Amino acid sequence: MQLQRLLPPDLPERAALALEVHARPSETLAAPARASHVAVLIDADARDEELEHLRRLCRQCHVSPPLAGDQQWSGNLGALRMVWERHGEFSTYTVLVAGHADAPFAQVAAARLPSGWLAGLPGSTVHACHAEILPAPTGQDIDWAHLQQSAFGGNLLVASEIGGGVALACSDFRLHVDGFGRCLLFDCGMDPMLAGRMLQRLLEIEVYRMMALLAFPMARRLSPRIQAIEQSLAALTDDIARAGSDTDDDGDATLLAPLTRLAAEVESGLSASQFRFGACRAYAELVRTRIEELRERRLPGHQSIGEFMARRFTPAVATVATVSQRLHDLSERVSQASHLLSTRVGIASERQNNALLASMDRRARLQLRLQQTVEGLSVAAIVYYLAGVVGYLVKGGEALGLPLNTPMVVGLSVPLFALFALFAVRRARRHAHDSGAD
Repeated sequence: MQLQRLLPPDLPERAALALEVHARPSETLAAPARASHVAVLIDADARDEELEHLRRLCRQCHVSPPLAGDQQWSGNLGALRMVWERHGEFSTYTVLVAGHADAPFAQVAAARLPSGWLAGLPGSTVHACHAEILPAPTGQDIDWAHLQQSAFGGNLLVASEIGGGVALACSDFRLHVDGFGRCLLFDCGMDPMLAGRMLQRLLEIEVYRMMALLAFPMARRLSPRIQAIEQSLAALTDDIARAGSDTDDDGDATLLAPLTRLAAEVESGLSASQFRFGACRAYAELVRTRIEELRERRLPGHQSIGEFMARRFTPAVATVATVSQRLHDLSERVSQASHLLSTRVGIASERQNNALLASMDRRARLQLRLQQTVEGLSVAAIVYYLAGVVGYLVKGGEALGLPLNTPMVVGLSVPLFALFALFAVRRARRHAHDSGAD
């Protein structure tokens, strides 16, 4: 009987999100067993090549290969089992083989792969580690001194009880001549599922540690440059203060160019480093979480994994965090200095504009006065010209015998001509003003 659907339509990502918490399950392992774990940093454009490389191995061993879009795959390749997982920036390959050799790390699991296949993986190796799960010696303590010499080349061991005492883990956290690290896990009563989880956590601690430390060289390269920028910014800030006290507007404008250059350098450093620095914080948090999940108990005479990371790994992460914070603080300080200087340059420009407007206003008033003077002279010239014309006409009439008094006629015409000239000049001025307004 088909059940009736009681829910509204699913979110498109619902199924994928529900399966995400079940992704990358740990393998079930029983002691004795061997594992080789490799993490490869790979570019996004090489993902198809990576998948094809794995598919060729699957076809060679006659097993079903991963499909396009798969983020993980596991399968049995004859006597060994391989687990492939694709992460955001890197991919991991874990080879598992049951049983153990005559001595730890005498026969590693990766040696069972076809010759050259592992070396042909696209990308760059971030971390590689050989691990073995061995039964804990019954009725006797582990000979740590012998183990240190025989399995770890005499390197100082980091060891602790994990899982509340169900296992012992030890490693030297060093690269050996084959490029792999080494890790031993002694089974003191783990079930196969717990053994797989413990081994997975130990391997992930190393991978995430290396991924977090990718930011450390960048932080060390940036640190001297940040110090130089801080000194330059301090000098520029002093120059800004002196320019402000001296009221040197040209000095403010001159300081904008080097300040802009410093801002560009800081932003360039931020854009180039913040992804790596942000990834460092995320990976360091994963390392801390995985160490907590081990539930370590300290062994007398040995550093625990948590203590080792606190002494060696945590300071490097703190350096990265400090450099990142210095870059952000420097960006904010440069922005504040730029804002201050831009404000002062803007105020200086406003003062110059106000002075220019005042000068233009004075010129306009002078031009108005000059125009009024010219208008007055124009009125006088027009009256004089018209009076002269009238004078000539009246004299002509007198010559013709007309009874006219030339001085009287000219004198009476002057006020009339003056009123006419004033009216004409004002009308012309009003017409010019209306035309300019349009």
